[in-house]
Amino acid sequence: MLCDVSNPKGEGIVDIWQETHPVRFGEIDKSDRLTLSAILQSFQEAAICHAENLGVGREDMAGTGRVWILSRMSVLAERRPKYCETVTIRSWPRGGEKLFAMRNYDIRDKDNIPVVCARSAWLIVDIEKRRPLRPQSIMDTLPQNEGLDVFPPDAGGAAAISERGNLSLVADIHAAERKALYTDIDYNGHVNNVSYIKWIEDALDSRLLEKADKMRLDINYLNEITAGEVTEIYSAQIDDEPGASTSAFAFEGRKKESRQTAFRAELRLWS
Repeated sequence: MLCDVSNPKGEGIVDIWQETHPVRFGEIDKSDRLTLSAILQSFQEAAICHAENLGVGREDMAGTGRVWILSRMSVLAERRPKYCETVTIRSWPRGGEKLFAMRNYDIRDKDNIPVVCARSAWLIVDIEKRRPLRPQSIMDTLPQNEGLDVFPPDAGGAAAISERGNLSLVADIHAAERKALYTDIDYNGHVNNVSYIKWIEDALDSRLLEKADKMRLDINYLNEITAGEVTEIYSAQIDDEPGASTSAFAFEGRKKESRQTAFRAELRLWS
């Protein structure tokens, strides 16, 4: 069943959230294909709508002193849909793992073939104490969607990313330092998860992104960035994906003043 994004609770509770629309002009790059940040944006919106549908949305959670915080995300784009191509975006909860509430996503083409998949790990945080809570009390009330996994077991997904010691500040001075400005900040008062992806995209040679037919992004959100804070972006090319048509990069965002690591990410591109 397709879902109404303007009225998430209107159709009754659904195990899997689904919405269908064409790829929009603002979602593509020079190659005429969906960008990585646009993919993350569509998954974010689907997760928010489904949470509302399931009765664990923003206001429902705030009423009990809790909030959802995205902690880890892995996205694998086997093919990037083109401008005006009709796609169906799906999202569903997939149980809990320790402190994490897991959620899956995919994007399917007009023939119902999955072209993008993703796995995410969320924390349920006490708003006042700013501490994570165990998710079982909420996750046990939600659809479990047993067997609906998008990442094969050997592919990982939403896992911890190890620290690397060979990173250096991004060479482009305009991409190396990012001050958190109005358009970066979301309702929770910190930099939105999609802005981090845009910062990573801006730190790369745009030609690499435009040429990429397939992409995989893994990102860990480690410490929130609030309005006005400056983050330095560090990166290094990594060679764990050998092949002439493959490029792989590690990224780390560090708060300039406190030196806290705000995020770690790894991006792999195949052309």
